[in-house]
Amino acid sequence: MFPELSIIIPAFDEEQRIGKTLEQILGFRSDSSRFGTIFQNCEIIIVDDGSSDKTAETAESIFSEKGDESCRVIRYKENKGKGFAVRLGLKEAKGDYAIFSDADLSTPIEEAAKLLEPLLKDECDLAFGSRALDRSLIGKHQPFRREQGGKVFNLVVRLSTGMPFWDTQCGFKAFKMSAIRPLLDLMKIDRFGFDVEMLYVAYLNGLRLREIPVRWFNDERSKVNVLRDSIRMFSEVLEIRRKAQKGEYNGKA
Repeated sequence: MFPELSIIIPAFDEEQRIGKTLEQILGFRSDSSRFGTIFQNCEIIIVDDGSSDKTAETAESIFSEKGDESCRVIRYKENKGKGFAVRLGLKEAKGDYAIFSDADLSTPIEEAAKLLEPLLKDECDLAFGSRALDRSLIGKHQPFRREQGGKVFNLVVRLSTGMPFWDTQCGFKAFKMSAIRPLLDLMKIDRFGFDVEMLYVAYLNGLRLREIPVRWFNDERSKVNVLRDSIRMFSEVLEIRRKAQKGEYNGKA
C-alpha cells in the first residue's frame, strides 16, 4: 500500500535533536483516535544534507528499532543546502500529500492537521505555516534583532514578488503532490531563499496557496547567523526576481 502522506525532514548535523524529533513524530503518527488515517498511513523521510555527525545513523537506528519500512533516510556526502534537501525529499515522496518540517520541530507536528485540512478539502494546493498572522501563537519569540529582521525581509519579499503573504520562511509547509511535483525542477535556490522561490514558482504557475497561522517556538540552537545569512537571503530574493523576469519559472502546473 502506498502512503497517503509523506513527512520530510531536512537535516544537517542534527544528531542531538533528531532522536527527540522522530519520537514525537512517530508518537503523533500512532495516535489514530486524534488525527485520522492519513497520519497512520504515512512515510517519514529524513534527508541528511551532508552531515558531519551521526544524524543519519541516529535516525536509521530509531527506524530499525521500530521495524518500520515506511521510514527511511536519504543521505549524501556534500552539504548542498536545505532547499536541495527538501526538493529531493519531495521528489522521493510516495504520498499523495507531503509535509516538510524543520528538524527542530519549532512548529509542533500536531499543527500538520491545520495545513492538511484545506488540501484534503481541495481548497488549495500548497498550505504553509505562518508566524505573522497570529503572533499570539508564538510560544517563544526569537531575539529582537532576528524577529525584526524577519519582518523586514518579508516586506521586501512582498514588494519584490507581489505575493500577498507575510511569512514565507516558516519551516512548515504542506503540498498536494500532483500540483507541486511538475514544478520542482524549475526551482534552483538551494539555501535560505528556497522558501521564497518555492512559493513564488507555485504562485506564478497558478497554484492555490494558503498562509495559515501555526504555533511556533524559537529554538536557541538555530544555525542562522543574522548578519551573514540576511545578506544571503536578500541576494537570493534579487536572484529570484531576475529569474522570474527572464521567464525561467514558467512551467505547467
